[in-house]
Amino acid sequence: MACKGIIFDLDGTLLDTLEDLAEAANKTLEFYGFPAHPVDAYRFFVGEGLKTLLQRIVPGSDRTEEQLQEYMKKFAEIYSQTWNRKTAPYEGIPEMLNDLTGAGLPLAVLSNKPHAFTELCVETFFPDKPFLHVFGQRDAVAKKPDPAGALDIAGKMGAAAEDILFVGDTATDMRTGNSAGMKTIGVEWGFRTRAELEENNAWKIVTHPVEVVSHAI
Repeated sequence: MACKGIIFDLDGTLLDTLEDLAEAANKTLEFYGFPAHPVDAYRFFVGEGLKTLLQRIVPGSDRTEEQLQEYMKKFAEIYSQTWNRKTAPYEGIPEMLNDLTGAGLPLAVLSNKPHAFTELCVETFFPDKPFLHVFGQRDAVAKKPDPAGALDIAGKMGAAAEDILFVGDTATDMRTGNSAGMKTIGVEWGFRTRAELEENNAWKIVTHPVEVVSHAI
């Protein structure tokens, strides 16, 4: 397939952020006297935005809206100090991005991570700025799996949805791309399983970033 643009998820797709996310989340829990969770458990807690993450990890009796807002503020405070301790691009990601930009393809990031942290991660780990558009979770746009953000990016790229590839590692990403009418590529190196990607109708599933290039060009 010769596509006209690619939208990437961030956490679990371009960057391995799991340990830093888990550390900040566990420190938030510990601050409020709640038990921490194993790092690996966060593979299934993250991916649908900060509020949903906290709803999943905080004990049920302590999840009022007012409290969640307080927990979100505390998480952001902690994560702003720890977000880059272990985070790094997955092997092969820089080379993949070089190949795709060299082919003249417009690239974008669409994440459910808070927008400011999404921009910070991209600016830090991809300083050569391969992305034309970078969007995290914003109040004015429904988060994934709602297709609104993906369709907005397609419009900015000047491309029809069916000519866009949506690349991610979770059911949320596959649902987003499929709902938008895009071709979805699930990555096996991320936070979730191949079975989850298959069950959510990934068009293709890849085991290394170089395969994304072969499906795009």
